[in-house]
Amino acid sequence: MDRAATAQPERTPETPASRPEGPRGAIAEWAVTIVLLLFGTTTLVQAFVIPTGSMEDTLLIGDHLLVDKLSYAPGGAISGHLLPYNQPKHGDIIVFRYPVNIHDTFVKRVIGVPGDRIRLVNKQVYRNGEKLNEPYTFFKTAYIDPDGAYYRDNFPAMLSMPAVSPRGMDMLDHNLVKGEVVVPPDCYFAMGDNRNNSLDSRYWGFVPRDNIIGKPLIIYWSYDASTEALAGPTISIDHFVDLLEHFFSKTRWRRTFKLVRGYSG
Repeated sequence: MDRAATAQPERTPETPASRPEGPRGAIAEWAVTIVLLLFGTTTLVQAFVIPTGSMEDTLLIGDHLLVDKLSYAPGGAISGHLLPYNQPKHGDIIVFRYPVNIHDTFVKRVIGVPGDRIRLVNKQVYRNGEKLNEPYTFFKTAYIDPDGAYYRDNFPAMLSMPAVSPRGMDMLDHNLVKGEVVVPPDCYFAMGDNRNNSLDSRYWGFVPRDNIIGKPLIIYWSYDASTEALAGPTISIDHFVDLLEHFFSKTRWRRTFKLVRGYSG
């Protein structure tokens, strides 16, 4: 009597999910992670550092910010209805490409939106004939000559001003109505909170809507450093040494994770 053949288990190939990944799988995982991080930091948020005191005391030299790039993004046919896109409004703090040199990035506060009439009288801003309440403003020493200080504090003033760029003069030539600057469509009038030491729309004109990158969300780190240490494209040796020696003592811990909000009053 023949012995019955012992049934052999059927061999089936392993599915890709159960096969050991090995080095190639790890590399692919990291590649996807890096792509997602790059997408997030270039599309959704971006890190910036404040190199000057033009927004004191709201933002200090050495504040490191995360900037929301989504809130002001132009909405598409579908995404415009699904995502919370907004237009910049009065009191918002905006990050934008400097109109005179788009390779530089500035941070200022929106004072005028399209259609607004703007003037300053003895440092006080008037918008559409109404005196603004600006608790965020900060006044320091003057940084230009007395004539320039007059122009700075009483704007617009038709003075021959070396500090005013050709764009600023063009604004005065074409957007001045009865002693007030009228903000044109798709443009914004922006000023620093440190009114005595801010290179802003008074000197170089309006911020085009297309130049606006986003608005600051949070200060993730604040370090007491100089403008010279932060203004360059790369970290200097001196600043690196300073960080090593004074990281804990010069970090402004109370500003860490501080939210940055506009003013709607």
